[in-house]
Amino acid sequence: MTTLATGSGLLVSVVIGLIALFLLIQAVPALAKNGANFFTYTGSWIVSGATLEFGIPRQFYATVLVSVIALIIAMPVALGIALFVTEYAPKRLAAPIAYVVDLLAAIPSIVYGLWGILVLGPALVGVNNWLVDDLGFLPFFARPENAANMSTGGTMMTAGIVLAVMILPVITAVTREVFAQTPASHREAALALGATQFEVVRYAVLPFGFSGYISGSMLGLGRALGETMALLLIMSTAGPINFNLMESGQTFATVIANNAAEFDSPLKTGAYISAGLVLFALTFLVNAAARSVIARRGK
Repeated sequence: MTTLATGSGLLVSVVIGLIALFLLIQAVPALAKNGANFFTYTGSWIVSGATLEFGIPRQFYATVLVSVIALIIAMPVALGIALFVTEYAPKRLAAPIAYVVDLLAAIPSIVYGLWGILVLGPALVGVNNWLVDDLGFLPFFARPENAANMSTGGTMMTAGIVLAVMILPVITAVTREVFAQTPASHREAALALGATQFEVVRYAVLPFGFSGYISGSMLGLGRALGETMALLLIMSTAGPINFNLMESGQTFATVIANNAAEFDSPLKTGAYISAGLVLFALTFLVNAAARSVIARRGK
């Protein structure tokens, strides 16, 4: 069993290394021909003909922003659901709630995208107008450069809410299972000392399950960083680099998917693979940081 576990771990590491090597080999020739600074150029992404002008700041900003919005919304909701299911809900009610939340993960991403652009986006138009009119002095709700995005609901805020719903079952499932593994002796010791149910959760359940909660959140973040179809339907135009949630934008995944028709030469393909390489590195760094937090918490 030890040999199998070790071999499986090594196999996964080798596969990840090969993926990184493939992305690097494909991206380097295009980066060498790039006439702009890949890390600072914020103009239009142009790879037509022999002209190569592309940079990552806009895609990096949009990818990180919508993912952070999704985490801010999903993490507290997932924590509340997990605590309710494991600590407060009757058993007859806990199982159906857990099943319904888990079922959200089975819905195809394109369905979430259609819901976001056809239902949620239009429903948020009134909210968007109110935020811009009454809270426009804040950078988060300033009037966008392209008002059409706000009028259709295809904004960063809409995309973040949709992503939050998509990653909610991942975070909830992991967190719920970790909380359920809290040793009974911890709970009983707290109750014997006169702790209330809330104090049992605060001093026994949460400290024990914190690392699992962070792990689940990072899994959800990985899903958010790489999401394509849902965001492709909601956000279709490149936006400026600011903190305005009323703007639109393109993530690494959507800019690749939106321009797949241009993959007719190694040079053009490499230009978009370079975006995939940055997304790969970003995901790797996020997971490494999460592992570091979990390790320190364990100590």
